[in-house]
Amino acid sequence: MERIAVIDFETTGISPNHSCRATEIAVVIMEQGRIVERYQSLMNAGVRIPAFIEALTGISNSMLRSAPPATEVMQEVAEFVGSTPLVAHNASFDQKFWDYELSRIQRNREQSFACSMLLARRLMPGAPNHKLGTLTTYARLPNTGKAHRAMADAEMAANLTVHLANELRQTHGISGVSHQFLCTLQKVPAAKISDALKRQRGF
Repeated sequence: MERIAVIDFETTGISPNHSCRATEIAVVIMEQGRIVERYQSLMNAGVRIPAFIEALTGISNSMLRSAPPATEVMQEVAEFVGSTPLVAHNASFDQKFWDYELSRIQRNREQSFACSMLLARRLMPGAPNHKLGTLTTYARLPNTGKAHRAMADAEMAANLTVHLANELRQTHGISGVSHQFLCTLQKVPAAKISDALKRQRGF
């Protein structure tokens, strides 16, 4: 697979707006199945973290007071990612915040997101559920740290993406696993995934 950027946000809620913002972002760059670069930062968007979110993530309001402004962080991370294809677990969530935070610095996303959760639903149907931590344990992938912190989750999603690509190659005989193929596959209904993989193999 080509170079990809696996991204994770921690936020104050589920839908971005003036009072619901990102509090942390992490990105890992993958090349040939290995993490080669990392970016992580807390980000101060001037909003208060609800108590239940603070308990979930461990990110406190006092931590954000000394964090760099969200605009500064997004300028840095946008330059770090550039046009590299993006991956996230439950990508619809991270895509919303990526697009929203970019819009606040007058930038637009250039590339599409592949979603490791949607792919896992199709390629790991036997998993108890398709939460990132559950899939990491189910596939016996490395425990990268505290869940609901951006770098730990980004690294888990990166490892899961490599696992899924290996499944496609070794179990299903798909030789050319690209980001674009993952984006196409995640839209295939789960009941039709076997037929889609046969077509990709050419028989």
